[in-house]
Amino acid sequence: MPELPEVETVRRGLAPAMEGQIIAQARVNRPDLRWPFPEHMSERLTGKRVLRLRRRSKYILGDLESGETLLIHLGMSGRMLISGDPLGQFVHKHPAPEKHDHVVFDMDNGARITFNDPRRFGAMDLFETEKAETHPLLASIGPEPLGNSFDESYLVAALANRNTPMKSALLDQKTVAGLGNIYVCEALFRSKIHPTRPARRVAKNRISRLVPVIRDVLSDAIEAGGSSLRDFRQADGELGYFQHRFDVYGREGDPCRTPGCTSTVRRIVQSGRSTFYCPTCQR
Repeated sequence: MPELPEVETVRRGLAPAMEGQIIAQARVNRPDLRWPFPEHMSERLTGKRVLRLRRRSKYILGDLESGETLLIHLGMSGRMLISGDPLGQFVHKHPAPEKHDHVVFDMDNGARITFNDPRRFGAMDLFETEKAETHPLLASIGPEPLGNSFDESYLVAALANRNTPMKSALLDQKTVAGLGNIYVCEALFRSKIHPTRPARRVAKNRISRLVPVIRDVLSDAIEAGGSSLRDFRQADGELGYFQHRFDVYGREGDPCRTPGCTSTVRRIVQSGRSTFYCPTCQR
């Protein structure tokens, strides 16, 4: 499932084609994805100007001049693809419709944004913008790791009494927004923290140093266009490239990249998910 860097990459790709533009026509080609689409979704979107696109955790939020916000979740295989952008940033002509093109936005500037989702684990919702913070999917999410409210004092306090393993604590969206399996593994490696160590047993100074590391990992991934492992594509259809820079994720049995370390990367399973780490460097 796309994590924060992939969703942010898609948001940035969509912004030039959608922000400030009117949805000339919104077409909804099926009644549901992960859950039913909102009632009269096509009519509520058609003719509305997109004021801005923002991201909250792993959700893209499009604020409309109508006072409503469109929420988009990519799910396991969802892709937002752009064609026909008159600004010349996307060279693709409008492709022929495909089987899994479930929602299509034709913008008044000539751009077309197609939501294609073969597995149909993605989702969309439409709600009053002023009620975004109380939306069931958004209300309990923690601070954004690239925002000002995510700092050393916050993370130390949030993990102080947590007996759960460090990896599980960081995957908890109530602790910090948008972190997923890939980037938690990478951040813990860079911080030299063992993924199974109980959070409350990690020294405060080590947790403090984890904050800038998390930001660096996410920023590096966004700069590389995210990580393409299976289905992920950027909004222009290109792959992300951060997977070529993984230190531990997916590298079971490969040599540790820390200079002087002779260990190999190990894989264990935590809560049904693969965890990759160096048994020598991470304590």
